[in-house]
Amino acid sequence: MRIEEEWKKSGYFWLPQNEDKKIPGTLSILDGGKIELEVVGLFDDSIEAFNGNDDLGRIIGHVEKDGLVTLENCFYRTKKISFGGISKSLVHVHKVISGVAYDKDESVTFNTVSFVVEGINEWVAITGINVARSSDYKTATISYTPQEEIVYNLQTGFKLYILFGYTLPGFPTTTEARITQQTYFKLSSENAKDFSEFSKVIHQITYLLGFAVDSTVTISDVSATSNEIVSEISEGKTRPVSIKLYYPSLPFSDSAPKIDTHRMLFRFSDIRENAERVFNKWFSTYSVIRPSLGLYFSAVSGDHKYLDGKFLGLAQALETYHRRTSNETLRDESEFRSMVASLLWNCPKQNRKWLRGRLYHGNEINLGQRIKRIIEPYKAYLGNSKQRNKFIRGVVNTRNYLTHYSEELEKDAVKGSELWGICQKMEAVFQLHLLQQLGFEESDIQRILSKNYKLKLKFDEI
Repeated sequence: MRIEEEWKKSGYFWLPQNEDKKIPGTLSILDGGKIELEVVGLFDDSIEAFNGNDDLGRIIGHVEKDGLVTLENCFYRTKKISFGGISKSLVHVHKVISGVAYDKDESVTFNTVSFVVEGINEWVAITGINVARSSDYKTATISYTPQEEIVYNLQTGFKLYILFGYTLPGFPTTTEARITQQTYFKLSSENAKDFSEFSKVIHQITYLLGFAVDSTVTISDVSATSNEIVSEISEGKTRPVSIKLYYPSLPFSDSAPKIDTHRMLFRFSDIRENAERVFNKWFSTYSVIRPSLGLYFSAVSGDHKYLDGKFLGLAQALETYHRRTSNETLRDESEFRSMVASLLWNCPKQNRKWLRGRLYHGNEINLGQRIKRIIEPYKAYLGNSKQRNKFIRGVVNTRNYLTHYSEELEKDAVKGSELWGICQKMEAVFQLHLLQQLGFEESDIQRILSKNYKLKLKFDEI
């Protein structure tokens, strides 16, 4: 989660089952969503508590400006007690729910969760801001037309909204008149759901947008509403209270990405006519190839500090992707079982357990064959037959060496700039397969390849 400005607030905190015992403290939320609570004293000053369980569960607080907050899944990181002096303890907090106080065992459910993903303004590229200048450039008119919401039904049971928030100039406007617009997502459910169900979908949508813009993006400005928590706006009229949420989320990068519209794999305008199908294809694809997606996004997000780690992540991603999307084997399954039975029958009894273990994966195709199948639809972008075979050998030999670190394999492993080039090609091939999984036709993929500078760079076509 992106926290652009320092979030540090003082207040009083207590356990919901012991409201009379309130202690002062400072709640801090760092960029990335890491949350810490520094308190003066302990929630229980007894010696038994000091030497006991560090888990605190839920903590309630009242902080400056924001008012009531609920802190979830809390535990002591450091615990200090002072006899007569001042002692400070540090509490880890997993999630902050700002604007409401829940009881000890009260369930936390919502009907809507809104959130911003980095790059969404550029990806959606819909705006109500219009600037008109006179022919002599001496006068200008700036106007704003509110944009209509866009809504899709997701197979996860939620409705996904693309919404456009805006601000208009205030008064006075002597030196400045400012109009802003922020595009954001909203997930909605008629039935109240636990936040964990929302967060799973948010996580997948964030990865989809990151894939589309070809950058590591993260979320910000997360807020929720519940039909059970409302405020009165006039006599007989109520509206849901906006509840802010803070928590550590993935993906996350230390610096905000620079979004270049010319380097996106695809934009919202490319899928708008069938966006609901694309979103749902992503969710169904995610459920099938989730392990390979995790490996891929970990490799491209900068989690690996060394190129060797990035390469292994991409190699595992491609191998796992093929395992999840193909049932290809060396032999017919019944034929292979018959062969194994025959071999075991003729094997000395004391060696059968060893042989069974050796044959357990004996019908699977090897990594080289999997890579060959994966690059087949896009082999033209990997050179001629000799160059493709060199690429496959480079992937296999380097994976084997970096997995086993055998001295005899080291001489065949790819290193340096050549390893970087292989990583770029592996990343590009995986991206093209994901486009295919999302329902992009071959002609669409060819168009993307012809226009996308960053993708062509990965294939060394520039």
